Amino acid sequence: MKFLVTGAAGFIGYHVSERLLADGHEVVGIDNLNDYYDVTLKQSRLDRLNTHSNFHFRLLDLADRPGIAALFSEAGFNRVIHLGAQAGVRYSLENPLAYADSNLIGHLNILEGCRHHQVQHLLYASSSSVYGLNRKMPFSTEDSVDHPVSLYAATKKANELMSHTYSHLYQLPTTGLRFFTVYGPWGRPDMALFKFTEAMLAGKPIDVYNRGEMRRDFTYIDDIVEAIVRLQDHIPTANISWSVETGSPAGSSAPYSVYNIGNSQPVKLMAYIQALENALGITAVKNLLPMQPGDVLETSADTEALSRAINFKPETSIDTGIQQFVDWYRNYYRQ
Repeated sequence: MKFLVTGAAGFIGYHVSERLLADGHEVVGIDNLNDYYDVTLKQSRLDRLNTHSNFHFRLLDLADRPGIAALFSEAGFNRVIHLGAQAGVRYSLENPLAYADSNLIGHLNILEGCRHHQVQHLLYASSSSVYGLNRKMPFSTEDSVDHPVSLYAATKKANELMSHTYSHLYQLPTTGLRFFTVYGPWGRPDMALFKFTEAMLAGKPIDVYNRGEMRRDFTYIDDIVEAIVRLQDHIPTANISWSVETGSPAGSSAPYSVYNIGNSQPVKLMAYIQALENALGITAVKNLLPMQPGDVLETSADTEALSRAINFKPETSIDTGIQQFVDWYRNYYRQ
């Protein structure tokens, strides 16, 4: 099949593109290569994708309405995996308008492209951050997600609402992917594992927020990719018996679905750091700091619905996943 992968030079987009190409599909990847983090790393990912003859890259911004419309008109995509977005909870406190352009206008442009060009299935990145002030663990797609605590989270909730509207009005099958703290080789420099590794190898202290009193459902990148590849073949259908009063928030009378993609084994931040110390052979100097605005104390994914749908559940341990990241980091940066 022919896939569009947005954010193809990004962390998850790169890995998903690699997998689709390995499976024999044609992939058109788009990215704006912005400088939110090191563009050299993004270009290195692209260089690897460009070794495949059935990969085609377009330098394109999601907010470029004429450009996105022209891409859909020219390409004839079977399916779309929309992973491009302005990422980062903390950055949304500093530059909120970037999130409106990329995550709201950009998402609408992708929906319009899919609507007008008979795309079979749109999968798009949501986030565990939509659970916001929820305290019931584990987080379930059966739960309300009406109280986000960052603009980033609010835009991801908005993406789910926009997608449902298009599923309802135009019968466009859409699947939202609520990712839980993804990590692994080729990861993002703005995320904790990358920052910790960089600082520890440089002999610098690491910043540990809320004094380490947090738990995260860390999910290894290969597990994320496996779930996405399986879900792209699991196309949602309309459920005519569904109603708002009795149905799950994750379902609909429209061809719409939402899944948690997480490891379902939340880990204490200090245990995560301990696993990194073991992999590096370095004891971290920890700078214990208060909680950051927009952050949450704990995340934990209920993935029963995902397991039922695709017979797969992420299970890679942090010891295995962190070692894989450290091996990649040392090789890539010649450490």
